[in-house]
Amino acid sequence: MIRVLIVEDQAMVLGALAALLSIERDIRVVGQAASAEEALRLLGREPPDVVLTDIEMPGLSGLELAARVRERSVKSRVIILTTFARPGYLRRALDAGASGYLLKDAPSSQLADAIRRVHQGGRAIDPELAAEAWTAEIDPLTDRERQVLRLAADGQTSGEVAEALSLSEGTVRNYLSEAISKLGARNRVEAARIARVKGWL
Repeated sequence: MIRVLIVEDQAMVLGALAALLSIERDIRVVGQAASAEEALRLLGREPPDVVLTDIEMPGLSGLELAARVRERSVKSRVIILTTFARPGYLRRALDAGASGYLLKDAPSSQLADAIRRVHQGGRAIDPELAAEAWTAEIDPLTDRERQVLRLAADGQTSGEVAEALSLSEGTVRNYLSEAISKLGARNRVEAARIARVKGWL
């Protein structure tokens, strides 16, 4: 029996995924979490075989969750299930240690197959997106630039970003300036938009 933890902030989607997987005789949903933080608490109790997670959620993202799972040396394998067909996200997911990257508009039959494949040690990557990733631009942002830009894009001031990340305001401005320059943007809003479209944020 493959034990799965589902992480999804939209309650209706979370319930639908759990119902869909409950049909499979060899898969059991052992946990449902509405955030990455809740998932990490559940992982600390009894790690599942597979963590199925969305990317964009309040707080930590699914990509950050995948990285935390790897950092903690938890044996659970991570599959990203998202609406975002962006090569940048795929690359970041693989860098974070994810074993699968699926799109929510794929046939539902692919989901159970992907969970089985990943549980057996393989990978499950949307084939069209994998092909795009070969020719996609390289993400120029550092992790810190990404963190600062993400918070700034959420409307936080430099002072608020500095406090959230335990940095000085001058350092935050330097990171923002560097990110804006790398992305060829005119300001932080445009830089965030460009980074989000490319799957780098």
